[in-house]
Amino acid sequence: MPLPAFFEPLLCEQYGPELAERIVEGCRARRTTLRANALKATPEDVAACLDEAGIGYERVDWYPDAFVLAADTQLRDVWALPLYEQGALYLQSLSSMLPPLALGPEPGLDVLDMCAAPGGKTTQMAALSGGRAHITACEMHMPRAEKLRFNLDRQGAGCVNVMQVDARRLDDFFRFDQILLDAPCSGSGTLDVADPKLERRFTQQLVSKSQSSQKALLKKALGLLKPGGTLVYSTCSVLAGENEAVVRQALSQANKTGSFEPRPIRAFEGAPELPLLPTSMEGAVCVCPTELFEGFFMAKIARLA
Repeated sequence: MPLPAFFEPLLCEQYGPELAERIVEGCRARRTTLRANALKATPEDVAACLDEAGIGYERVDWYPDAFVLAADTQLRDVWALPLYEQGALYLQSLSSMLPPLALGPEPGLDVLDMCAAPGGKTTQMAALSGGRAHITACEMHMPRAEKLRFNLDRQGAGCVNVMQVDARRLDDFFRFDQILLDAPCSGSGTLDVADPKLERRFTQQLVSKSQSSQKALLKKALGLLKPGGTLVYSTCSVLAGENEAVVRQALSQANKTGSFEPRPIRAFEGAPELPLLPTSMEGAVCVCPTELFEGFFMAKIARLA
């Protein structure tokens, strides 16, 4: 299935033809990956369960809770696992696991997940904090909020409070030590080239609409961040217009009334399997789509005052 006509020229303009071709090729296949839910099971428990079911897997050096399943694995085989039914493991892409690791949620801190449903990153943050962070998870649409609550309950993430609200309209009296803004985006890093409706779903209008939402959400996020706090902005896009450009504009506006600065993301230094794309923002991370990874962008921001 060909990609929408506007996409490859946009990639070539940003990355050059060689990297653009690499990105397009990376959209053509994806392995199934999952995460051990540390609130209910150890990685060893999950490995033993996979072994017993005869499901092949590889471990991930930079995150012991992560597993890459054999290429021939069927999702129905994972759904049939007892640990899946118990919420002790969670199907999640490797790239989706990166933003919570970059944020590093800590016990006792007030943490905001601004666009939380269906809950993969929310439950991961609960697990990373040992269930001891105070997490507020926002979702504006009722069906998605119900799905979020279901996943939180199944995963045993009792430290999370769900607010059914558009995060752009959170009251300004709220303040948080750590914020994850995994913003709605065009999904340019996760395109399914086999999707017959791709040309209708992935459009220039979608990119523009996403940019508008991203700017409003990040502006609100910076206003909700406590002095001394940190924020991770992420998207599953590889387009600079949804990534670096949004962060730069938000920082330029926010620094008129506060003091914010980008910080390098160091959580994955020395992780050789991360396929990184160049970014124009120092310290930010952009992951190239491959068989193992979805395309993903992350930037970390600290509030000084």
